[in-house]
Amino acid sequence: MSDKKKILVIQNIHEEGINLLKKNTDYKYEIIENIDYEILKKKIVDCDGLSIRTAKLPADIIDLGKKLKIISRHGVGYDNIDLNSSKKNNITISITATANAVAVAEHVMFMLLSISKGKSMYDENVKSGKFNERNKLPKTIEMWKKNILIFGFGRIGQKLIKRCLGFEMNVFIYDPFVDENTIASFGGKKIEDLKSTVKYIDAISIHMPLNDETKNMINLDLMKQMKKNCIIINAARGGIINENDLNEALNKNYIYGAGLDVFEDEPPKSDNPLLKNDKVFLSPHTAAFTKECMERMGKETIQNIIDFFDKKLEKSKIVKN
Repeated sequence: MSDKKKILVIQNIHEEGINLLKKNTDYKYEIIENIDYEILKKKIVDCDGLSIRTAKLPADIIDLGKKLKIISRHGVGYDNIDLNSSKKNNITISITATANAVAVAEHVMFMLLSISKGKSMYDENVKSGKFNERNKLPKTIEMWKKNILIFGFGRIGQKLIKRCLGFEMNVFIYDPFVDENTIASFGGKKIEDLKSTVKYIDAISIHMPLNDETKNMINLDLMKQMKKNCIIINAARGGIINENDLNEALNKNYIYGAGLDVFEDEPPKSDNPLLKNDKVFLSPHTAAFTKECMERMGKETIQNIIDFFDKKLEKSKIVKN
């Protein structure tokens, strides 16, 4: 028993992921749901690897993990993990790079269509007995032949473009790290200058990490340049859109609507004006919460740990820091 590697599962994951540990005699594991800092400090001391969802892993906790070699993130974002401490302690960070792209791309289309087609408005109209007043309702928007701009062209962006092309949309891509030919091979067009492009864009979907370069990338100045019928979807990270600016842009009709799955503060503060704005469609950071995706992520999270210790972890699943 003593030579078994201990894996700490911070916040439970799909049982199929846990089963990978159960079936592997090289590992023992512990699942902890209470993510209080003092508990994490005690539990991290003797683990060789850990999986984590949304809980915070600051430097003072990571530094206590003297045996810790691998942090496996259940998802693709990793801003809840202190990268400097991980690097200093020679700890590898992995992500579930292949598991959630389809689910998130579908959620973007769900939000985009819900807003453009007036889902809440139509639903309320029928349920409230106002069916015969349908001719008085505002007209909705088609996505056919409309221009969509995708910020970030990784796996999610590449899944999303296929769905947009299925609606015969014109797809533009903003991603400084992907070349023009690669984007063209998917049916998109690479753009360089945001301010001159957004004037012609009907929808925007964000799929970039939150960092110093992307924080507040979508701000009031940029939204003032957009079409009045533009819809913005963010299923990446809160903070890329300035929320106060977004609320003002919606209230002043600079843009048509927005769909947010992520927020600057999670959960959002009760005084966040977007919570009361009828032009915003909200979901609680659940774009990847399909039954199928949760199983895929649970399995990939644990498989990344096993592959790391077996020296088989793919480089594409390792965070460069």
